[in-house]
Amino acid sequence: MRTVSEHLSEILSRLTPLNPVRLPLLEAAGTVLAEPVTAPVDLPPFDNSAMDGYAVRAADLETLPAVLPVVGDVPAGAPGRAGIEPGHAARIMTGAPLPPGADTVIPVEWTDGGARTVRIDRGAPAGNYIRGAGEDVRAGAVVLSSGTRLGAAQLGMAAAVGCSHLPVRPRPRVVVLSTGDELKDPGEALEYGQIWDSNSFMLAAAVREAGGEPLRQSFLGDDPKLVRKALQEELARADAIITTGGVSMGVYDVVKAAFSGGGEVDFHKVAMRPGKPQGFGLLDGRCPIFTLPGNPVSAYVSFQVFVRPALRYLQGLEPEGLPGVTARCETALTSPEGLEHYLRAELTFADGSYTVRPASAQGSHQMAALAEANGLIVVPPDVTEVPQGASVTVLRLPS
Repeated sequence: MRTVSEHLSEILSRLTPLNPVRLPLLEAAGTVLAEPVTAPVDLPPFDNSAMDGYAVRAADLETLPAVLPVVGDVPAGAPGRAGIEPGHAARIMTGAPLPPGADTVIPVEWTDGGARTVRIDRGAPAGNYIRGAGEDVRAGAVVLSSGTRLGAAQLGMAAAVGCSHLPVRPRPRVVVLSTGDELKDPGEALEYGQIWDSNSFMLAAAVREAGGEPLRQSFLGDDPKLVRKALQEELARADAIITTGGVSMGVYDVVKAAFSGGGEVDFHKVAMRPGKPQGFGLLDGRCPIFTLPGNPVSAYVSFQVFVRPALRYLQGLEPEGLPGVTARCETALTSPEGLEHYLRAELTFADGSYTVRPASAQGSHQMAALAEANGLIVVPPDVTEVPQGASVTVLRLPS
């Protein structure tokens, strides 16, 4: 039986990050930047007004109130660079370029708002309400580093420096399949002995949370040949495949039977609870396949511990798992010796510290406790008892 860290290390050692592609800005949302982005020009590229008001010379406001003739309007995007002579003003809009000769902007609220002449009741030094060229970014500066996840703010920055396309590592396309003759799609009527397929929906959502593009497929039955055929057909569009169920020691463990003796997928017992039976391999020597247990909680915990870091690695990111915090455990815990134990829990933060309370139901089939949890308490393999009030590590679940 291998440890959790050994199994994860084996997975990561066999992965290769996805090749970069160039995508239009909006299609790049959620992907990871493959190369740094630099600014070709200063931002802003010219001195401009930060307010609606009047562009003037500060020296003309030494005596107040000052009444100045208005020589014209300067809207944002206005062509030309007509200057302002001493003793004159131009009505200017937010974002408009500062006319030559002007060195300060007076907000309209400090004036009578005149169109031909303006009375200014309050003075200001040079530079008032002016956004200087290069104040945000200097030409040649790196504005987005390689490895940056591209959200709304990052795409806005790329657009601001003139990028229409970006070199990115794409979202991994992850096919998710459940196995078992007992499964039915939600909404269908159940016969005795049947259950609705929850794992594929849960894992598809988890893939999206981890930055991937889930491709959920209808569940597969318990025929190893049909399972193998279906998986081969998915290779054309998959960057990774996740199956759930059929990897334990039973007669009908179909995924294990489909790959027995083939060498493409290795099956192991991992020293963890839940999630002991695990499998991993490369189909056609390139496509990672994660064969996860069928019990819902086992599948979910296995995804967070093994698949999430792998999907990050495929995107060129550090293969990190869920973020962890240290918390005071509100109740005593017992844990099986030799297994890394993941317990569903409620994590709270108050008065500058975390506390955690384990869920009362910890069976690997009990979904209700998982749906209510926001953390996983991690008990190391060499710890069998955790006293009340002790500090424990808690992984924070996505919310």
